Amino acid sequence: MNQEIDPRLTPFQKKVYEACRQIPKGKVSTYGSLARRIGCGSAQAVGQALRVNPFAPEVPCHRVVKSDGSPGGFFGHAAGPEVLRKLALLKSEGVELNSRDRIDPGYIWEF
Repeated sequence: MNQEIDPRLTPFQKKVYEACRQIPKGKVSTYGSLARRIGCGSAQAVGQALRVNPFAPEVPCHRVVKSDGSPGGFFGHAAGPEVLRKLALLKSEGVELNSRDRIDPGYIWEF
């Protein structure tokens, strides 16, 4: 990933993607936690930046979930095949859902 030469990226997107890259395989973080990490007050703004992530999977946007442990969106979709793909990616990395179809809290990673 070469964010420096990609003129399409805003400084905000660069911050979001760099922070997202720090989330280890087998863990997830939340949109809110990522927002706090970069000094942003809006989890929604982080979600919008991840929605257009051109560097997936090197920038693992699938590892960012909602604060209630639900998956949130994936590539602009709130439900359907894309969200199922996000869950499959997480499962392939060892992340499991609890009985309420939420990410088990043991997989949450804080910056």
